[in-house]
Amino acid sequence: MPFAHTNGIQLYYEERGTGDPLLLIMGITAPGSVWEKHVDDWQHHFHCIFGDNRGVGQSDKPAGPYTTAQMADDYAGLIDQLDLSAVRVVGVSMGSTIAQQLALRHPNKVRSLVLMCPWARCDRRAEAIFRHMATIKARLRPDEFANYIQLLIYAKPSWDNDVMYADLLAGRQLAATDPSPQPLHGLEGQAEACIHHNTLTDLGRITVPSLVIGGRQDQFTPVWMSNEVAGAIPGCELHLYEEAGHAFHWECIDDFNPRVRNWLLNH
Repeated sequence: MPFAHTNGIQLYYEERGTGDPLLLIMGITAPGSVWEKHVDDWQHHFHCIFGDNRGVGQSDKPAGPYTTAQMADDYAGLIDQLDLSAVRVVGVSMGSTIAQQLALRHPNKVRSLVLMCPWARCDRRAEAIFRHMATIKARLRPDEFANYIQLLIYAKPSWDNDVMYADLLAGRQLAATDPSPQPLHGLEGQAEACIHHNTLTDLGRITVPSLVIGGRQDQFTPVWMSNEVAGAIPGCELHLYEEAGHAFHWECIDDFNPRVRNWLLNH
């Protein structure tokens, strides 16, 4: 199993496919393996690299709090150890905040950016959600916590669809039997990074091609956040799915995978 020693931690990562390098950065609570259904497509066009963020999965889980700048430096070290130059970067949710910092702190390492359900800063509601997430993780069973996350990220059409609902139930069952769930301190460290992320006044320095993509029904990171990020990055493109939430990339996967693949091939 490949690990990179970077920025004081051991970062677990996987590689799939050939071609130009594509770095995928996952969101809060989730390991890199959650990219699987997207990598199944993108690996035929790119050398996909996806890891476990600090605080989750097989990567080190030091005591927090963490910062998005710190986690961007984790990935900058991985890029260096893989002897890569400028890479395309796709980041989802917390991963989008890390991707922003990577482009700002290490601009020579980033060729283009896809920022999925991003934010440039938290308001009081967002801060409350992240703190509540850590609070209830300490009190709920893993399957109950998974249900809470599903309520945050899936829009009504997914709950009404029998196939999607069966997948949600299966996801809870997997959480109940996960042999290595994220420890509370790992989630708390990531939540602090999300809360204190603030790049709004810096995003104008990003000059690489950028795409912000999200769902109009997102209750977790609402549309104003995507609009704010897209409006702050010069020349940034914006696409919002009408009937999808924070998990738009699964809810609209048949459109999302080729849409992002084709955008990346052109940028």
